Amino acid sequence: MFQGLRTVVYGVPDIETAKAWYQRVLGAAPYFDQPFYVGFNVGGYELGLDPDATPGTGSINGPITYWGVPDAAAAFRRLVELGAQEVTAVHDVGDGIRLGAVCDPFGNVLGVIEHPHFHVTESKAD
Repeated sequence: MFQGLRTVVYGVPDIETAKAWYQRVLGAAPYFDQPFYVGFNVGGYELGLDPDATPGTGSINGPITYWGVPDAAAAFRRLVELGAQEVTAVHDVGDGIRLGAVCDPFGNVLGVIEHPHFHVTESKAD
């Protein structure tokens, strides 16, 4: 079911400020840059910035790690069937990127992401 580790998403209150800061930190421009989400390719993994996941808005506080899957809805259903609890239902965040998150039976938040724009074969570590 899992294709591999893909993405860690940080909630940010100001996506433009966060984008500029991470661009300086990483020394690279984002490969995906939209008002709803910014993604950086970091050695074959994605560091994402989400303006809608800021602490205090009823979302999970802290980053969520997302595992790549070919079908986010199917993976999400399977995790729930295996005893996980829904945290965030699978939804399209734009440009065909679909993600959702569950809490496993041990209290860990686990995300799944179906991401048509991020391809591991195109990623290179410096």
